[in-house]
Amino acid sequence: MTSDHFDEARRPAVSALVLGAMTFGTLVDEKTSFELLDRFVERGGEWIDTADCYAFWHSPDGRGGDSERILGRWLAARPGVRARVRIATKVGAEPLWKGSWPAHRAGLSRRAISDAFAGSLDRLGVEHVDLLWLHQEDRATPIEESVDAIAEQVTAGTVRRVGASNHPAWRIERARAYATARGTMPIDAFQLNATYLRVRPGTRPDGVIHPHGMLSDEQLDFARAHRMDLWAYTPLLSGAYDNPAKSIPQVYDHPGNTRRLAALDAVARDTGATRGQVVLAWLVSQGIRPILGGSKLHQLDAALDGVALTLDETHLARLNSAD
Repeated sequence: MTSDHFDEARRPAVSALVLGAMTFGTLVDEKTSFELLDRFVERGGEWIDTADCYAFWHSPDGRGGDSERILGRWLAARPGVRARVRIATKVGAEPLWKGSWPAHRAGLSRRAISDAFAGSLDRLGVEHVDLLWLHQEDRATPIEESVDAIAEQVTAGTVRRVGASNHPAWRIERARAYATARGTMPIDAFQLNATYLRVRPGTRPDGVIHPHGMLSDEQLDFARAHRMDLWAYTPLLSGAYDNPAKSIPQVYDHPGNTRRLAALDAVARDTGATRGQVVLAWLVSQGIRPILGGSKLHQLDAALDGVALTLDETHLARLNSAD
């Protein structure tokens, strides 16, 4: 997009894809970040996902904030775009000092949430966010204290919705029950690692250090029973479905996934789509929003095409019965 203004009259249909801004400002430079954001909005993208701690592991000072700062500069440079996008950010996982994560992180106390979120609003340059995630569970803090802290933000008008990432279902149920009893906004969104393939029982892929970070059948059932939004991070296995240079992680190497990959290949052939695009379409068919963290325009375009792909009943039956 060459103009700093977005043409409302040419606004396309809203896409189910979420744009993950995790590496914006660190691995992805500002120019490329702006190009990705512009293309996302041009093609109907709505939700942008970030966090106050992104991406501390790539930052020279070991602290987060770069992603939110990039988004803040992009929003400031694009008059009118704030009305077309929804911003989701997270609090709770920022290291207390360089190299302290995961043993020492901000956590989800009332003070930690208040301080972290004030920093997020400042970096983003916005008056409110559309969804605030509790990034990682904090067993040192009663979940009720976290709910009360976010309720203060909701009352102030700075938070529109509340979500939880990397939490067990029982903690979310406790939080929801407490919020309902107090008359405050309950958690209505759940973000976890999920894809078409399934890991071997008792294992987690690299990068998922949270014991409850992988979408389980129980978490899926819980989310559906309560009609919660369900978001999936790393749905494309960092490109391993389609990039010959990348291997599918060993935790996915088992007979069940051999059958699932065969089904995936068959549906990809039938539809003329890539494996990754079929995975994205399948997730959408399950009521799950996939998050793309790509760094190239062609990756974003392919993902947007993937979530727009409609799988027919035959394709879905083949994919769902391949266990």
